[in-house]
Amino acid sequence: MLSDQFEIKINKTTTSRINDVDWDNLPFGKVFSDHMLVMEYSDGQWQTPEISEFKNLSMHPASSVLHYGQTIFEGMKANRSDDGDILIFRPEMNAHRFAESCDRMCMPVVPEDLFIECIRQVLQVDNQWVPDREGYSLYIRPFIIATDEYIGIKPSNNYKFIIFTCPVGVYYSESVNVKIEEFYTRAAEGGVGRAKTAGNYAASLYPGKKALEEGFHQLLWTDGKEHKYIEEAGTMNVCFVINDVLITPSEESDTILRGVTKRSAVDLAKSWGIQVEERKVSVEEIVNAARSGALQDAFGAGTAATIAHIAKLGYRDEIFELPSIESGTLSNRIKEELNAIKSGKKPDEMNWCLRIK
Repeated sequence: MLSDQFEIKINKTTTSRINDVDWDNLPFGKVFSDHMLVMEYSDGQWQTPEISEFKNLSMHPASSVLHYGQTIFEGMKANRSDDGDILIFRPEMNAHRFAESCDRMCMPVVPEDLFIECIRQVLQVDNQWVPDREGYSLYIRPFIIATDEYIGIKPSNNYKFIIFTCPVGVYYSESVNVKIEEFYTRAAEGGVGRAKTAGNYAASLYPGKKALEEGFHQLLWTDGKEHKYIEEAGTMNVCFVINDVLITPSEESDTILRGVTKRSAVDLAKSWGIQVEERKVSVEEIVNAARSGALQDAFGAGTAATIAHIAKLGYRDEIFELPSIESGTLSNRIKEELNAIKSGKKPDEMNWCLRIK
């Protein structure tokens, strides 16, 4: 059983691959760091975590995750500050959301302080992989998979908790075009929309593919019951600015993922004295605002992209050109502020970053 100090075994590789990285042509999510952490769950408890060389997994063909989708994940980023330290943005929020996802998917919860300590030690081992280039970061992917070797629908008795990292550049380099989706559903009330589980993303692939064929990068998901209310933007939360008010769908619904970046955007806006409304946001309201020109700004908020400015909004047979990225004053201000805090270029007055020396 793990001690209070969270003993973590470390077996470093003798050969680093970092010199093989083409930093000028870095694809998102395809280059991986030297090490990974694996922690097994068996006999009713989490065992000692181990950091070792990044490698393929060996799995039994009947592993529960392959057949019944019992898996969750998180997405985080680490940035290099000007003084050389590593900064992780609000990891306690990811740890809490991870625990909530565990609970919803009938998985053993990873204690939040252990979750953060595992990430901290992974980054210390692979600290040289945190880029010092402008706009670059180290993406962190913690996840759990069910590993029972059994064909039967029940919660697994055995799991693997794994963390790997990969250096990345910009996710969206340009503004995105989105379409309001009125048929397909991302999540329904009583489902697993609030959990960060793989099935939610698998279900979005087909409607996302259809949208791409129509010239849209992402979908604006609507509620599964009436398709009258906007919920998320693709794999991100979504925000709108109408008449100088920041409006965003409330996270009280269990169909919306509680986003770290969106929450931070809202917190910043409030600290600047901007009026914020977290509530139900109707399709009719947004479409009417786009028609009349009252929609001043619209953007997605998520870990990968941070802030993704929305350039075009599709609704049925209409396409609305939204204000340019240059005039999206609030989204630009939020993005610049978040990037400055994450990289240590501005004082962390909110105490959001975990600093690793």
